[in-house]
Amino acid sequence: MQQVLDNLKELPPSTGAKDIDLIFLRGIMESPIVRSLAKAHERLEDVKLEAVQSNNVELVSEILSDMSSLTTHDESAAELCKILKEPHFQSLLEAHDKVASKSYEAPPTSTNSTSMASSSLMPADTVRMISIQKKAGEPLGVTFRVEDGDLVIARVMHGSMIDRQGMLHAGDVIREVNGREVGKDPMALQHMLRDCNGSITLKILPSYRDTPPPAQVSAPLIHSKPNQVYLKPHFNYNPDTDNLIPCKEAGLAFSKGDILHIVNKEDPNWWQACNINGGRTGLIPSQFLEEKRKAFVRRDLDGSGILCGTLTGKKKKKKMMYLTAKNAEFDRHELQIYEEVAKMPPFQRKTLVLIGAQGVGRRSLKNRLIVLNPLQYGTTVPFTSRHPRDDEKDGQSYCFVSREEMEMDIKASRYLEHGEYDGNLYGTKIDSIHEVVRTGRTCILDINPQALKVLKTSEFMPFVVFIAAPELDTLRDMHKAVVDAGITTKLLTETDLKKTVDESARIKRAYNHYFDLTIVNDNLDKAFEKLQEAVEQLTTQPQWVPVNWVY
Repeated sequence: MQQVLDNLKELPPSTGAKDIDLIFLRGIMESPIVRSLAKAHERLEDVKLEAVQSNNVELVSEILSDMSSLTTHDESAAELCKILKEPHFQSLLEAHDKVASKSYEAPPTSTNSTSMASSSLMPADTVRMISIQKKAGEPLGVTFRVEDGDLVIARVMHGSMIDRQGMLHAGDVIREVNGREVGKDPMALQHMLRDCNGSITLKILPSYRDTPPPAQVSAPLIHSKPNQVYLKPHFNYNPDTDNLIPCKEAGLAFSKGDILHIVNKEDPNWWQACNINGGRTGLIPSQFLEEKRKAFVRRDLDGSGILCGTLTGKKKKKKMMYLTAKNAEFDRHELQIYEEVAKMPPFQRKTLVLIGAQGVGRRSLKNRLIVLNPLQYGTTVPFTSRHPRDDEKDGQSYCFVSREEMEMDIKASRYLEHGEYDGNLYGTKIDSIHEVVRTGRTCILDINPQALKVLKTSEFMPFVVFIAAPELDTLRDMHKAVVDAGITTKLLTETDLKKTVDESARIKRAYNHYFDLTIVNDNLDKAFEKLQEAVEQLTTQPQWVPVNWVY
């Protein structure tokens, strides 16, 4: 594998390999999962060692006989003979020959072997005394629960002091701490242990149950081994405000977009995780628990609202093409809790998707990027069934096709989105996105957020940026400035401006889990700088992408 990786860096252009394909191949081969699989394959393929011969004792005797005439006048031959006659060396040769010929002898049976075997299995009521050294305030890394009237260790936190020492295990019953009975309150025991300093003596009843198998988890976590699962949460979490967590001190706080390494999923409700940026291992709610919890929260009624400036009335009908064949996994859950991700080396995304309310500045930002660097960025030309006007050329502002052809392509799911206005069809064709990508450029799209369901796949590899509307007062001042400067002649009413702010908030609530970046456009120049910097970082820094883009 290392030879292949080294050759990838020096692959001549004559091979015709695409840079993006080489990046993905290198990313897969450098993945810890693939390297572990390769090591396992090599170990399984190791050739079993076999003895060359099983008569080495006879062979050495013949050698000694042949060398007997040389020992009198050759010091080296005399020394070699002395070594070969050593009892330890002779015993080594005999042991080798017996193993090679498989001449094994069964060990002598003992009359009390049965009793010894049974005594090695300690009964469940055997009391053990364990001594631990800790500092005051230092967490032990265990949580407790009440089981049959006893305080039992519910879990041992991965990487904690107790986990490293290996003296306590899940299921052990805690009887006393420093000679004091612990009672039946898990929180009181936690506080007692936390405040202890120096040597702590625990009286426990060990659990000899087998380690439980890992709990089954939902489909988003099927691509990786349990110790190689990385998740990006789509919500903020603070264990201090969670009334369900068994121990608030053991909880791990995180923010939306953090990358969490899942190290233990044995508990179906509480997983153990750590942030890849460092810090201790802590408890986080599992996918199952968080889905169940959020199912009781009243869903937003934003579906009835207007998104992306769609006009009300009978003249315009907006339809979204939803490619179910490419989004079966996406639709598995309505609630977006965690997304499994994998680390990739820097690469250029195929599409840059700008999402936002009407009038928030998406088109201005798109045009600026394309004008600044036309060799790196491009965009699609929309298709329409209306007839071209006298000053219009096919392929510039629009691609003109017949209504019959467009309806046929719509039925064949060849459009990312389409709509009807004044009796004419308009739409963005999927092939036009691929045409821009094939030229080596990133295709910039400013589309309706519903289309994200189609785009969030390895086929398009989007970087999704939400252009959020600023506060109403700021938006009012910005609009007044562009009108006074003569940049636009379109006057927006207070109702229009408020509608933009409200629409922006609704889009954020409904599609927040798709966004890789949010930029508040309270200043067009600053917003453009942030957008440009974020896109350039994609080609210079490693990225965490959905795991199904990689495997």
